[in-house]
Amino acid sequence: MFRHAFSLLNRLLPAEDASAHCDIPCGIYDPHLAQLAALSVVRMNQMINDLQPPSAMEKSERDKYMHALARFTQVKEEHAELVKHEVRIIRGDFFKPENSPENLGQLVDGIMKTASKARQNIDMDAAQQLLQLTNEFAEAFWKAKGVETKRQSSNQAAGGEYVVPSN
Repeated sequence: MFRHAFSLLNRLLPAEDASAHCDIPCGIYDPHLAQLAALSVVRMNQMINDLQPPSAMEKSERDKYMHALARFTQVKEEHAELVKHEVRIIRGDFFKPENSPENLGQLVDGIMKTASKARQNIDMDAAQQLLQLTNEFAEAFWKAKGVETKRQSSNQAAGGEYVVPSN
C-alpha cells in the first residue's frame, strides 16, 4: 500500500536533482589528512615488511600472522584511497584556473597512479613516492592560499615529513 502511495506521489511531484558547488560548503580545505594518510601507507608497508611468518605453522600462530597481515594490508589500501579522495576534493573544489600551478594536472595524476600502485603491492618505494607527491600537493595548496610553508618531521614511527604553514 505504501509503495503504491509513494509511487503515485513521485509521479505527481517528481523529485528534483539538487547540487552543490563543492563537497565542503564551508570552504575549509586542508591537505593535512591526505598527508597523514600517505604517511600511514608508508607505516603499513614498514609493518608488513617487519612481519615475521611463524616458523612452525601451528594454527594459532598462523592465524595471528594472517590476521596481522590482513589488517595492515587493509589499512594500507584504505589510506591510499583516502589520499586519492582528499586530493580529488581539493583539486576539484578548491583549485581554480587563477590559483592553480601549471603542473597541477600532472601532480594529481601522479598521486592517483602512485596511490593505486601503493594499494596493489607491498611497495615501499611507491609509498615513499606517494608521501613525496602528497607533500608537493600540500605545498601547491598553501602557495595558492598565499601561505609560506616548511617541511617538518612527522615525529611518527614511519619517519617522513609533513608540509605545514610556516607561521
